Amino acid sequence: MKKVKYHYNTRSLRYEKIEEGWTTQLLRIFGFVCATLVFALVIVAFAFKYLDSPKEKQLKRQLSQTELKFEQLNNKINFYDDVLVGLQDRDENIYRTIFEAEPIPASIREAGFGGSNRFKHLENYSNADLLVETSERIEKIGKQLYIQSRSYDDIIEMVQDKEEMFACLPAIQPVANKNLKRMASGYGRRIHPIYKTRKMHWGCDFSAPTGTDIYATGKGKVVKIKKLRRGYGNHVVIDHGFNYQTLYAHMKDINVRVGQWVNRGDVIGTVGNTGTSTAPHLHYEVMKDKKKVNPINFFYNDLSPGEFDEMLDISSRHNQSFD
Repeated sequence: MKKVKYHYNTRSLRYEKIEEGWTTQLLRIFGFVCATLVFALVIVAFAFKYLDSPKEKQLKRQLSQTELKFEQLNNKINFYDDVLVGLQDRDENIYRTIFEAEPIPASIREAGFGGSNRFKHLENYSNADLLVETSERIEKIGKQLYIQSRSYDDIIEMVQDKEEMFACLPAIQPVANKNLKRMASGYGRRIHPIYKTRKMHWGCDFSAPTGTDIYATGKGKVVKIKKLRRGYGNHVVIDHGFNYQTLYAHMKDINVRVGQWVNRGDVIGTVGNTGTSTAPHLHYEVMKDKKKVNPINFFYNDLSPGEFDEMLDISSRHNQSFD
């Protein structure tokens, strides 16, 4: 019930009822409305800042799921990128080296990436940085894969043109060594087993029991057979043509003769301990243009990328050679 207010009239000596004008009532109503609006705005602002609506909660869940999917996608991209790097490395350091082809310039390998912002349309989305970064990585890998596929097309052409050369090149390990445990010493400066000084070791040593089969690593013609008490001991040299030769030293038995043609994988003799040798093993060398080169670069035909990397690691250890 509305309060009734009175005031004392000194003239009439009576209490008289105070009558409010319409302006006063309007002002009171206006003040009440303003106070109500301010209070409502404070409540709404608090709710918007600290409380999530059901719709916002749903959107946050969706955003969290999207970020998780992007993280999984980027993990897959990292894996594909590692695989691609391996393919590029083998392409440059093995296939193109074999066919004496020019390497692909790094600027082309990088797919000419850069320049104008092709993903500007994504900048207005939430998590724009994540969208742009992922899109750029996918596009870059796609272009690099295209370039790599074109490179393999070139190599196939080279193979077709040089089919005979490919059959002749040394391309396998000269002894069965699938578990890679027979590589004893690689190409490079190694400790000599007798003089105990560091000397250049021009080949790879494969430790194996006496009598283990030795394989021709490529098609070719046997051009030299020597049986010595020192140095290489019993050894064979095969000329593969295309300025390539291979040498197999410290053999026990020799199963070929000078002038004989052999194919890759043919058994040419067995492992021994002849010549200057401290244990049964095969000393294997590769010559290109009459210069001795690292044989590790010619084991690509029977090794996976992982096995090839492991073989590189084993051959680079600074250990003692057997000859």
